[in-house]
Parts: sequence; structure tokens; C-alpha cells
Amino acid sequence: MPPLPLQSDWAFVVENLDLLIAGTGVTVALTVASILLGFLLGFPAGAIEVYGRGPLKRAVETAGVVLRGTPLLVIIILLFFGLSVSSSAFVTATIALGLRSAAYQSQIFRGALQSVDEGQLEAARAVGMGRFQAIRSVVVPQALRRSVPGFQNEFTIVLKDTSIAIVIGLGELLTVGQNLYQGGQSTAALEIFLTVSLIYFVLTFVTNRSLDRLDDRFSIPGGERA
Repeated sequence: MPPLPLQSDWAFVVENLDLLIAGTGVTVALTVASILLGFLLGFPAGAIEVYGRGPLKRAVETAGVVLRGTPLLVIIILLFFGLSVSSSAFVTATIALGLRSAAYQSQIFRGALQSVDEGQLEAARAVGMGRFQAIRSVVVPQALRRSVPGFQNEFTIVLKDTSIAIVIGLGELLTVGQNLYQGGQSTAALEIFLTVSLIYFVLTFVTNRSLDRLDDRFSIPGGERA
């Protein structure tokens, strides 16, 4: 089929908006899943870097350095084509993004934990709390609240990094956009990618504003932030 006339390019985008919305759903799901995995791994890793010692602490620090220093593209390709951790592109992308995010979230939480005054931990111990109980009940709640700004930045980064999953064929937003214009049915490459960019902007803007409100609500008056 020959390319459609130029004036119909935006009409082509509108006609295929349902596909772009479906790709957006995959992008959002991948972002949320990766962030949650990153949190589940990153928070304990940050705590180990602050309060741990010995081989475990060194192992966590080394793993973080390796993950932060390795390009995400390499991690995704290695997990999918090299180690074949899953036949599902979504699962593989989630693991890759989650591991990478965990390496960065660990530093966010490490800084947040260290920002809590050591005197508060000592005061909790003085009233009879054990070390673990004092950390859990006194330090962690404050650290989580102070980490919101850094977490906000990480969420935005992961959202945009989901586009790299295009290399393993995951049908997220960028992949759908590329498939639309590469099908030879339209000359609307510019219009498609302007629409994709707008969707990414809206997602990022809504996420940032929502986390801003969360930060305003739970921020510690006069407290430092990670």
C-alpha cells in the first residue's frame, strides 16, 4: 500500500491511538513493577550499607557499583539473550530495570538513613529499645519520608528507561510507535513520535506532581532530605 497523503498523518495517529494507549499501559505497568522490585531490593541494600558489616556489606556495595556502572541496555540483553532468565520480555525487562533501580534506590535510602541524627538512635536505646527495634521504629519512618524527593527522581528515570525494552521486542509505548510508522502504511513518523513524546511528558508531569504532594504532606518540618 502506498504511503498516505501528508495531510492525513495526524488522522493516522488518531486512528491508531488505541494502540498507543495500550503501549502506554505496558509502559506504566513495567515502570510500577520495576520500581517495586527496586524498592524491595534497594531499601534492605541501603540499610545493609549503613548498618551492616563484614562480607555481606562488601557484597552489597560491590553489586551496587557493578549495576550502576553497567549500561541498562547491556543488562537487558544479557538477561534476555545471555542468561535467558525468562521467555517473557516483560518479566526480563522488569528484572533488569528493577535490579538497576535497586542499585540507585539503595543510595537514596542510604543517604536518608544517614541523615537521621545518631542521637535519636541512642535515645531510643536509652529507653530500652533494642538496636533493630530502634532502627525500625525511629530511624526508618523518618528515612522513608526524607527519601521521597530522591525517589521521585528515580521514578521518572525508570519511566523513561522503559523505552530501552524495545531491544527485546516488548510492546511498550516506544515499540508501538516505531511499529506504526515502520509498517509502511503512513509517512507519519514525526507525528507518531511527537505523540509518544507528549504521552511520556504527561506521565512524567503527573507522577512528579503527585509525588510533590506526597512530599509536602509527609515531609518532616525543618528536616533534611536525601
